[in-house]
Amino acid sequence: MLSHCAVTACCYVFVLVLRLSAAEDFDWTKNDHGSFYYGTFPAGFSWGAGSSAYQTEGAWDQDGKGLSIWDVFSHKKGKILQNDTGDSSCEGYYKVKDDISLMKELKLNHYRFSISWPRIMPTGIRADHVNERGIKYYDELIDNLLENKITPIVTLYHWDLPQVLQEKYGGWQNISMVNHFNEFANLCFERFGNRVKYWITFNNPWSVAVEGYETGEHAPGLKLRGTGAYRAAHHIIKAHAKVWHAYDTQWRAKQKGLLGISLSGDWGEPVDISNSKDIEAAERYVQFYMGWFATPIFHGDYPQVMKDFIGRKSSQQGLSSSRLPTFSTQEKSYIKGTSDFLGIGHFTTRYVTQKNYPSGRGGSSYFTDRDLAELVDPRWPDPGSEWLYSVPWGFRRLLNFVKTQYGNPLIYVTENGVSEKIMCTELCDDWRIQYFKDYINEMLKAIKDGVNVHGYTAWSLLDKFEWDEGYSERFGLYYVDFRNKNKPRYPKASVQYYKRIIGSNGFPNQREVRKCSTPACVSVFSVQRRHASEYSVFNTDPLTSHMEMVTEIVVPTVCTLCILLSAVFLMFLLRRRN
Repeated sequence: MLSHCAVTACCYVFVLVLRLSAAEDFDWTKNDHGSFYYGTFPAGFSWGAGSSAYQTEGAWDQDGKGLSIWDVFSHKKGKILQNDTGDSSCEGYYKVKDDISLMKELKLNHYRFSISWPRIMPTGIRADHVNERGIKYYDELIDNLLENKITPIVTLYHWDLPQVLQEKYGGWQNISMVNHFNEFANLCFERFGNRVKYWITFNNPWSVAVEGYETGEHAPGLKLRGTGAYRAAHHIIKAHAKVWHAYDTQWRAKQKGLLGISLSGDWGEPVDISNSKDIEAAERYVQFYMGWFATPIFHGDYPQVMKDFIGRKSSQQGLSSSRLPTFSTQEKSYIKGTSDFLGIGHFTTRYVTQKNYPSGRGGSSYFTDRDLAELVDPRWPDPGSEWLYSVPWGFRRLLNFVKTQYGNPLIYVTENGVSEKIMCTELCDDWRIQYFKDYINEMLKAIKDGVNVHGYTAWSLLDKFEWDEGYSERFGLYYVDFRNKNKPRYPKASVQYYKRIIGSNGFPNQREVRKCSTPACVSVFSVQRRHASEYSVFNTDPLTSHMEMVTEIVVPTVCTLCILLSAVFLMFLLRRRN
């Protein structure tokens, strides 16, 4: 008879084999928030990092650049935390080659940046003046990227509207912006389109509309409650469509590029999945966020739920028409289908429940129009920005929502990342490593679900100016010392981690993952005394040292066979000993 040890060993191996076999049949649709999947991304998947002009360039009044609404807004006392401005920021305007060397170190496939409208058209109007020195700067940036085999992905509008257009026309409250933006875009296609093949019209128009014209937290700082955001969004959608048609008819045939829009969206999860009101509120949350812009672009009109809720509340206020503008039949047809790809910016998730807001005269706003309340789980990690909780499973949910709602469009993730507060000067950003690991893995699961994601952009390459939060929050893979005139950059531990993911094109299958403790923390002040690469924290194998043991491991059949053979050999040895 077999000894007790042999029986135990046999049972252990049998259970292990069953677990491995079950893992091969992993159900991608089940709601398993804690599972981790090992696998790689499709061949040709593009890995990148991003930035924006006002947040990183500095040189706010140099070489003929005109004023933007953010130049003016940030100079007003009390608008930005600690009265910070983007006047110098990362001095990216002077550090093109330095920053591209960082991208090379990361082995990026693409780099997403924005063109400052007032840097190349100081008043926002082409007939007034085209600033050739601004054109030269972007020429140099694009050429250097291509020389280093890094694909430029260019955003035309990342919030820095020329101040003249704000003063003269009221900015995005005015329909004239549609033609002005089209004029600017066509100048960019004319000058850079022979080298740029990926264009994004607007970055996160939700923030432009809501925070710029509803709450006043962002430039231009207007508080037009209940109307301003909807009017701004209406003109932005029309401007996007006009530029898409201009590219499609005038430039696409010879330049052979793609043009899309980048929409941000948090995921909304029902507080009570058995409560139909909460389920409806959660979908309404996403429709009022991403659907506000995506639904017209993919289907020709606003989400029905927005039309219903805003229309009803407008009527209750005694208004003769809805505060949500309407598209004509011709406009719906013109707008529908104006996106070659959808850029998605995603950072966090909210629990959502039904909450009714009365419609008093003059009391409605974008937020009360939705009739919902947002909640967070206090157990969710929140390392930096007060609004940003790490909820990776929401990312997969959002990507699948986009697939279902909009016909599975070509997707590029254009922003995803996590911040920390300024007081942290340590470069061992283990929370960012964990965030990237979890969110990128959920994106991989979404691809397994059939979502058509072709690229991922880590947000952001550098620490930078964070809008109304100034420099108090840091999203960068590279730490920037803003107190130093030269704005030196230092790699955080997440640099090597992200680099390893890029090199492996994801998370290659492994039988086991050895656990390692978090690397010893290195202060940025220590790195100033020695080159960062001398520190072991940057030379570890982060793909294995920062991952927990997986719950689903896909192991080839040959490995299972080896385990069985080993078990038989073990039992043979034990029998001989007995």
